[in-house]
Amino acid sequence: MSWAQWVLADEPILLGDQPVAWTVSARATPESLPQWNAYFSAGTPHEVVTDFLLALENRPDPAHGYAAPQAVLDALAGGGWVRDVDTSAAMSDPQLAASMAFTTLPDEGIQDGDPFVLDPEGEAAGWQAWCEPRMGAGLLWAVMFSASTPHDLVAAFAGSLASPAPVLRHTLPESSEGQLTVQPTV
Repeated sequence: MSWAQWVLADEPILLGDQPVAWTVSARATPESLPQWNAYFSAGTPHEVVTDFLLALENRPDPAHGYAAPQAVLDALAGGGWVRDVDTSAAMSDPQLAASMAFTTLPDEGIQDGDPFVLDPEGEAAGWQAWCEPRMGAGLLWAVMFSASTPHDLVAAFAGSLASPAPVLRHTLPESSEGQLTVQPTV
């Protein structure tokens, strides 16, 4: 069983400097702890959230993974992203405005069904993605996937994020000036 919820918490979970707006969970029952969670800030491009949700909807079992972490890196590379020279499990778009990495997750607020993740002595790793069009200007959006989120679902998100296909926007963030290719619609 899986679902998405809009989150407007009094004390929000922060992804960098961005509060979580959407949480997507997989649970065995409505009352059980989440088997995994995906967290999205409000500015996350809607098409990548949609592609993640469509991949989730098309899975026979929302909780168990069918792919290795390499599937995510392959999806990013397929969109022309480049590997970080210092971290082999991190990639960025060619303009270095958006990045995605398999890294240690923060201790606060991230829920996961893996008992290792719940262990205060353990360090859980998961996928994080973010967009910072101008270094030091703050994040435009951020996403975090808890440790047990199936890699094929994260790869669906990554493939959509890295896609060079044009997307329709009515307004562009000021911080993205010079980072985007703009084409008129017909």
